[in-house]
Amino acid sequence: MSDQNDAAKCMECGATSEQKVLLACVKDNEQAWVCVHCLPMLIHGAH
Repeated sequence: MSDQNDAAKCMECGATSEQKVLLACVKDNEQAWVCVHCLPMLIHGAH
């Protein structure tokens, strides 16, 4: 991850690991990242 464009980013808001804690996940059989801020929305859905 030496290139800024290859840095891990939240699949929902685009936050990087320098901005928020990111958790690895799999979506459509590909590795993705989600930040702790967006995780509840993915679990519970938008209200």
